[in-house]
Amino acid sequence: MTSSDNQPLVIALTKGRILEETMPLLSDAGIHLLEDPGKSRKLIFDTNLPAVRIMIVRGSDVPTYVEFGSADLGVVGKDLLMEYGEGAFYEPLDLGISRCRLMTAAPVGAPAPQGRVRVASKFVNIARRYFAEQGLQTDIIKLNGALELAPSMGLADWIVDIVDSGNTLKANGLEPLELIADISSRVIVNKASMKMKHASVSVLLDKLKVAASKRVQA
Repeated sequence: MTSSDNQPLVIALTKGRILEETMPLLSDAGIHLLEDPGKSRKLIFDTNLPAVRIMIVRGSDVPTYVEFGSADLGVVGKDLLMEYGEGAFYEPLDLGISRCRLMTAAPVGAPAPQGRVRVASKFVNIARRYFAEQGLQTDIIKLNGALELAPSMGLADWIVDIVDSGNTLKANGLEPLELIADISSRVIVNKASMKMKHASVSVLLDKLKVAASKRVQA
């Protein structure tokens, strides 16, 4: 796998669940890291293929690195793509991993708020668009974590957050209300890289597609 301009392909990943679930797919595609990122403070890793390197960044930064060409490809959750704004890069492949749901949630049994609704979320753009489409007047409050506290502390009526098992919501007296989107991890590609390194990018995408399909069938 070689790039047309002899530059390596750089793939941006993020530590955590996405990295853990992406590594087996990369392995099936013939790409193996030479070091364990979980045991290193490095952020750039070589692989068994000189033409491929792995970059480890914050999940919310993956779209930025890909849009501006510091990474040729990235793997990132659809939630972050929806929040970032789509169209700045290609999104050719749904890997079907790291599945969860983006939902609204509120205190169990709470009556519907009267008038403007205060909503806490780290996904402020998604929340704003969603409630505008619903015709609801809202005040969106940006929080970066511990969203489940917001209703109990009187900061917000509802929250918009990622829901996996729902156990965290339940433990904090909340219940899911409406589904905004089903979320999974997607491969995104820099537009210039798709053109200038088309052969290498296409080969990698084809291998990842096959690997993801096999794991779904397993």
